[in-house]
Amino acid sequence: MKLIFLGDSITEGVGATCEENKYVSVVAKICGVETANFGVSGTRIARQKKPTLPRTFDYDFQMRAEVMDKDADMVFVFGGTNDFGHGDAPIGTMSDRTPYTFYGALHCLYTALIEKYPGVPIVVLTPLHRITEDIPTGDNKPAPVGTLKEYVNIIREVAEYYSLPVLDLFKESGLQPKIPVIQQKYVPDGLHPNDAGNEILAHKIARFLEML
Repeated sequence: MKLIFLGDSITEGVGATCEENKYVSVVAKICGVETANFGVSGTRIARQKKPTLPRTFDYDFQMRAEVMDKDADMVFVFGGTNDFGHGDAPIGTMSDRTPYTFYGALHCLYTALIEKYPGVPIVVLTPLHRITEDIPTGDNKPAPVGTLKEYVNIIREVAEYYSLPVLDLFKESGLQPKIPVIQQKYVPDGLHPNDAGNEILAHKIARFLEML
């Protein structure tokens, strides 16, 4: 069985001390499956209108979905925190079908994955809590934008439209870095899980797999 993980820095493994401690690798070990990691740090689901540095940040999820392996038995999509944190795309509306709004990009991404992997389960993971969850400020953030919770709710809403299973890590990962002991033990920088945090993510995913 082969699982593909499409994500950002958390999926790439920022915060883990080595390859085998990344949550994707831990899932492979505890479930006895093959995994492919398509996580790229800083990337967003929605497409940028204004280029950013480093340019790898603009390698959005749909672009990577187009080049992912075709022989997947399951696909996981774990993103959204960078759309909230530093993307320039507005939220948009549920009726959007453009990659340049957050709503629209989710529609484009899920549609592309369903067409590429017909009959293959596509699992959506919501973003984790992070230290800063209020509306961010900066030159890259146009109106309208929202809180991280609003982005999470949109991910849930669009996934439900396509009847995609959702592992709600925002709701039930247990990783809330605003609690000092949790941050110290699992999320030292307030965003990226360390080895212990990656272990928690992997076991959450493994248990979710058992229910599918």
